[in-house]
Amino acid sequence: MQVQDRTNARRRHQCQIHTLPTSVPERIKTLLPISLTYSGSILLIALPKHLAGGKVLGVLLIATEQYPKGLGNTVTELDIQHAAAVVPKTKFSMVVPEVEKLLLSSQHGVDAVVLFGIETHVCVEQTAIDLLSRGVKVHVVADCCSSRSQEDRTLALQRLQQVGCFITTSESVLFKLLGDKEHPKFKEVANLVKTTSQPTGLTGKF
Repeated sequence: MQVQDRTNARRRHQCQIHTLPTSVPERIKTLLPISLTYSGSILLIALPKHLAGGKVLGVLLIATEQYPKGLGNTVTELDIQHAAAVVPKTKFSMVVPEVEKLLLSSQHGVDAVVLFGIETHVCVEQTAIDLLSRGVKVHVVADCCSSRSQEDRTLALQRLQQVGCFITTSESVLFKLLGDKEHPKFKEVANLVKTTSQPTGLTGKF
C-alpha cells in the first residue's frame, strides 16, 4: 500500500502510492489461526481495516494471488473488489510483467509503495527487494504481514529494514495519508481505526 512528506509532496505521493497486497489464499487462511494463532488473528483485524482505509482515500490497489489454482483465491474477509488488478502468479515476487506494467505506466507512475500480505519471508520479502532494486521506496505494514512461524516473520521484517524498507503499521500509514484533521475523509478513516489492531509481537525487535 507510501508514506510521505508534507502538503504538496503528500498530495503527489497520494497519487503515486500503490497498495500491493500479496494475497491471503483460502487454503492458507486455515493454517494461520492454527500455527499462528497470534498473527492469524492480527491479519483478520488489521488487513480489512487497512484495505478499507485505502479505498476511502482512493489509494490505487494492486493485488496478486499466489498459485490460485492450488491455493485458492483471496479470502472473502478481504474486500479487494476495488483493486486495479488482481494478478495470478507462480513467481514468489509480485513484480511480474502485469504488475510492473501498471507500476511503470504514465497513468500510475510510482516512486513508493505500501506492501503487505503473506508470507512475510517469501512473497513480501522478494517483492520488496525487487521493488527496491527498481528505485521504488517500500513501506512494509508489519501488522498486515504474517508467516506460518513468528520467527520467519520477525527475521524477515528485520532483513527488510536492513535492506532499506520502512517498517510501519496500518494506522501509521492511514494517518500519514490523511496528514490533517481537516482532510475531507478524516471521519471515515477515524471510524475505521477505532477497531484497535492487536499487538504485533515486534516490540523490542527493531
